[in-house]
This record gives sequence, structure tokens and C-alpha cells, in this order.
Amino acid sequence: MAEQGTTPGGKRGYAGTWPPRAAAPVGGYVPARASIWQPFIETLQQWARAEAGAGRLLPWVPVAFGTGIAFYFAAEHEPVLSVAAGVAIALCLLALLLRRRRVFPAIVMLAAVAAGFATATWKTARIGHTVLARPMFSVALTGFVETRDIREKTDRFVLRVVSMESPRDMTKLERVRLSVKKGTAPDVGSFVELKARLMPPLGPQRPGSYDFGRDLYFQSIGASGFVMGAVKTREPPAAGGLALRYAAFMQGLRDAIDARIRTTLDGDQRAIATALLTGRRDAISTPVNDAMFISGLGHVLSISGYHMAVVAGVVFFAVRALLALFPALTAGHPIKKWAAAAALVAAAFYLLLSGAEVATQRSFFMTAVVLIAVMVDRRAITFRTLAVAALIVLAIAPEALVHPSFQMSFAATLGLVALVQIGLPNLLASPDHSATARVALWGGRELTMLMLASLVAGLATTPYAAFHFHRVTPYGLLANLAAMPVVSAIVMPAGLLGLLAMPFGFDGVFWAIMGFGIDWMILVTQWVAALPGAVGRMAAFGIGPLIVASAGIILLGLLRTPLRWSGAVLLVVATVWALRAPLPDVLISADGRNVAVRGGDGRLHLMHSAKDAFLVKEWLAADADARTAVDASLGEGVSCDPSGCVTQGPGGAFVALAMRPEALADDCERAALIVTARPAPQGCAASVIDAERLRSHGALVLRRTSAGYAIDAVKPGGIDRPWSPAVPGDGESETVLRTPAAAPRRAVDATPAETDLQGDD
Repeated sequence: MAEQGTTPGGKRGYAGTWPPRAAAPVGGYVPARASIWQPFIETLQQWARAEAGAGRLLPWVPVAFGTGIAFYFAAEHEPVLSVAAGVAIALCLLALLLRRRRVFPAIVMLAAVAAGFATATWKTARIGHTVLARPMFSVALTGFVETRDIREKTDRFVLRVVSMESPRDMTKLERVRLSVKKGTAPDVGSFVELKARLMPPLGPQRPGSYDFGRDLYFQSIGASGFVMGAVKTREPPAAGGLALRYAAFMQGLRDAIDARIRTTLDGDQRAIATALLTGRRDAISTPVNDAMFISGLGHVLSISGYHMAVVAGVVFFAVRALLALFPALTAGHPIKKWAAAAALVAAAFYLLLSGAEVATQRSFFMTAVVLIAVMVDRRAITFRTLAVAALIVLAIAPEALVHPSFQMSFAATLGLVALVQIGLPNLLASPDHSATARVALWGGRELTMLMLASLVAGLATTPYAAFHFHRVTPYGLLANLAAMPVVSAIVMPAGLLGLLAMPFGFDGVFWAIMGFGIDWMILVTQWVAALPGAVGRMAAFGIGPLIVASAGIILLGLLRTPLRWSGAVLLVVATVWALRAPLPDVLISADGRNVAVRGGDGRLHLMHSAKDAFLVKEWLAADADARTAVDASLGEGVSCDPSGCVTQGPGGAFVALAMRPEALADDCERAALIVTARPAPQGCAASVIDAERLRSHGALVLRRTSAGYAIDAVKPGGIDRPWSPAVPGDGESETVLRTPAAAPRRAVDATPAETDLQGDD
């Protein structure tokens, strides 16, 4: 007899055989309801569990850390350091206490976000300094020269201010950046006396463009300008400090290298060779520089991961090959680790020689982590390596997150690491595979790897190049395949050998070899840049598509399961969003002297009282317009006289730039929009952008709507940051510039002339 048991439903039965009784329709059983979503949900859960497995958390920590930094830069007001630090410390302690709980990954991510926010807040508070608010004329300055840039037309240097005197302003600045006539920049480390005209750091040229003032703020530079008169060298009142002596030594070394290169090479050959070895790339001529970026080879001019990898790789394999010549060392000593240590020293020297810019720092840390992994017998190229390098760079310089070089270099590196970790294992077949062996024998595998690396790096950096520089490189893969093998095998090794041979006086032959390779690189870049469709232009789009594209790249790079293809979906969404971004109808410069209006032909037309070539170039690039700043078509349809300019804008309405008070009366009657540095008269029937609005909110972008003009400002109302302080009395800015109610028409005298009346009689 069967024993009584309990069924899964909780009912009593015999041996659990029968299910609990349920109401069933007469004449049959209840059919099981199948769910089409259940298998899909279970698969997603399996993929999610796999992504959350052991060792998968660390690569996401720098992503969360960078998200916290992004939140900091998006804040309207400067956060309170004590509160930000307190929250970060509390979340880190909470993560430590809950390290064995299931919520640990989520708490760690929150702690990383808070830590990034607090780190950026602390960095800003630590370097806090005064930023010039308005122009200063004939300012007497004394100070130490900290850096010097040799450029194509003018030279530039950074002055650490010791004394600053102005008859009308008591502002005191820590550092200023000054331009001088070419060839007259003082030596680094010298103490100079001069007079200069100073201006506030250059802000964004339009809403959404790069903030040069923020960049200068984190370099502790409070103003820029130019020297008036001679620069006089004086005896310093006190020593400049160890950092200044180091800067002077490194600058002298760079000058010595440039002078030795100059004895063999000249023109763009010399400029590119100097750029590759010392990081000074400002002397490259404009046509070659433009062709480099159009062709997709612009990354060669900025010392980054590629250069650091070549330097470390050449030293590593050269030292290891030399040590391998001695059998006693090969048998009993770790020559591979010795070679890695020598490569690390060479990479550190290259970092210091090149000026240690953000991209170079990232490259060095990445290379250092790889070499250290070799020395401690760990796997070198992994997502953990990239994560550690990213955390180091962001902890030292959180402001790097919003810099194009950081975004592009880390996106490219993430793509390459993902290629090595995921793609290449499928490409590198076993040696006994005869077909693969024959292809590899003829270099097919290396060529395929080069093509894949160029393609992946180019695609990963495309969103950032489109956002910051408004261009894409359709032939970037072709240019890299044609030029990079020569740069890797000839140009960079010859440059390193030239540096080693300099003390012995045999460096000339290596500079000549380097010059041959550079000639080939210039030939390739000019050929590619001249191909039809080589200039891929992209109109400006907002930060939203860039954030979505960044999320897509991260998901594609870090995820291992098919969930990674959600990143591809995000990239498609970002592309469509960016392509559908509306173009502005009116652009107004921060000083109100330049106004661009979209005409009936769909192109921008310029009204100006003081033409700014850099500003116009930025506006045209952001509009995907191929014209130059001196193109005569910019003035078509614009009517100007000494009182102002008028042109026909969107919808046939007139836009006026009023430069004199007497022009306002007519403009108020006939124009729909007026830009002026004067106060608008009472009862003006036009919408007015005056100097007060521009002073408070900076450059403006206007789009025509049914209610008037939608306004997008560089500094919306309420924004107050150390690099962009709010103007006193500034409040919330309106987002729509509404057209005022039409003013009553002036009464017209109806009395006819007597001569006319006589004719009627």
C-alpha cells in the first residue's frame, strides 16, 4: 500500500503521485499555457550571470569612476567638497562591509561614481585660482617662463607671474599665456619683464563646442594675450624652484634635438620628425597638417599609445636580442624581464621628453602596466590592464575625461584590447593548420591583423572626431595601411637610433633615413586627402548622441556574451540621432560683433563689424560647410553701411546687426531680430539681443519657431563654475526669444499739398 505524502501544491496524497485537485472543465484536462517569453528571459538571465562572473567587475570600475567625473562637469554650481568627499568615503566603507553580499557589485559601482565626483571636486579646489573677467590693457608683468611653443607664425609661452601692475585693475593672476613675434620667445626658466594686453580665456565659440577656458583653468592659466614691446630678461629676485629647473633642462634637450634634426632635415620633414620625438607639432605647415587629419593619419602627430608602444617594443626586442647573444645569460637569467625593465625606462624617458600630455600619460601608464605584467609573469594585454591605466589617468587628471585626446585614445585602445581578447584567438589558428600556415608564411596574418587594428581603432574614434572636429575619415584605413608600416619599421626606429647616436655625433644618417620615411608618409597623406570624397564633414550635434555612442562602444568592448550587440544598437541610435540634429538659423558671437544667418539657399551668411577668422572657421566646420573664412560667398545677400548690416534670414524675415544708435529706429520697424551693443529703444517691434544678454550668457544659437526664436546659450542662466564665473546680477535666462507685440504705427500727416489741390480744382 502506498504511503501518504505531500504534493508540491501542499495537498495530502499517496506517495506524491497525484497533483492537487483543481477545477477542470467537463470533458477534459486544463491545457498548459506556453509562454514565448520564458526561454528568452532565461537566456538573458544566463548571459547576465555570465557577465557578472568572477573577474568581470574591475573593467567597469573606471567606467563608473568616469561617470562620476562627467556628473561633476555637468553640475551648474561648484559642489561642496566636504559633502562630495563624505559621500564617497561612506559608500566605499559600505562596499567594504558588504563585500560578501549579492549587492556588492552595485555598491561598488555607486562608490566609484561618488569617488570620481569627489576626485574632480578636490582637483578643482586644489588648483583654484583667479580667472580674468574682462580685458586689461598695458599690464606690466614680471615672472618666470615655464613653457615655450614654437609655432608656424607666432611663438607662445606661459609666464608664472611674480608681479602684475595695471593702472585700472587690481586683479592678480598666477599664470598667463602670451604670444610673441616668431623667434622672440624667451628661454624656459628665464625671469622676464614685459608689458602685455590680457584677455579672458577663450570660451566656447558656440553652444556645445570645446571650452578652451576650462582647459586653461586646469593648467592654472588665468588669461591669455600678447606682448606689447620688448621682452626684457632680468635677474630673478628668488630661485624659480626645482620644477622650473627641470622644465628648463627638458626644454633645452628638446631644442638640442630639434637643432640636430635641423642640420639634416628642413620644412615639414623637420617639423614632423621633431613632433614624433619631442611632441612639438606646431611648426607643421597648415596644408600638410590638414591633409594629415583629412586622411586619418593625424594621430601620428600626437604622441600617444602607438608611439609609446613602438618605443617600448623596439627597446624591448633590441635588448632581449642582444642579451640572447650570450648563452650564459639566456640559460640562467630572466632576460625577458630585464628587457621589459629597459623598455619601461625608455618609455618613461620618452614621456618626459615629449612633455607628458594627457594622451602620452595614458599611453605610458598603459605601457607600464603591460611591461610590469611581463616582469611579474602575468598576462599583459587585458581589460584589467586598460582599467588600471584609466583609473590612474583619471585619478591624476580628472579633467582629461572631457578632452578629445583622452576620449579618442581610450576608445581606440578599448577596441584594440577587445580585438586581442575576443577576435584574434579566432584568427590565430594552430600551427598544424596547413592553410593558415601557408597564409602566415607570406605575411597574410600580419596584414590581416594590421587591417583589423586600423579598422577597429578608426571606427572606435569616429564618434569623437565627428563631435569635436566635425569630420570623419572615409579613407582612414587605406592611409593607415599605406603609411603605418613605414612609420613603424623605418621612421620611429631611425628616430630612436638618432637619439642614441647624438652624443657620439653619428646621428645625421639616422635623421636622413627618418626623412625618407616621412616623405613617404606625406606623399600618402596628400594622395589620400586628394581622393574624391576624402573630406567627410559632419554637422555639429549635441552631447546626447555622443553619450549614447560612448555607451555603445563600452558595451561592445567589455561584454563577452551576445549582450554585447546591444552596443551596436546604441551606436545605430546615436548615428540616427546625430544625423537628425537640426541646424541653427542664427549664430551670434559672444561679443556681438559677428552674426551668421542661414539664408534661403540653406547656407550661412556673415554680418560682422570685426571679422574673426577662427570663429568663422569653427562655425563653418560645425555647419559641415566646406567654405573658408575668406570665401566671398559668405557676404552674399548681406547689405552693410557704417551703421550696421542687414540680411534676410529664416522665413524671409530680416536680421540686423546695429552698430550705431541711429540705425536702431529703422531696424526696429523692419527687422525681426536685432543684434546690438546698444540698449534697445522702448516699443521696438523686433526681438533684440543686446550686449547685456551676451555678457551674461556668451555666444548664442537661435532656431526659428512659431513663437519666435528658441535660444541655446553657452552659459545658460544659473551656471557658475570656477572657469566660467557667473556675471553679477545674472538670473535665469529665457529659452525662447518671443517677438514683441507690434507697436502702434506712427500717425501720418494726411494734409495734401496746395499744388496738388489746385490740380483737383
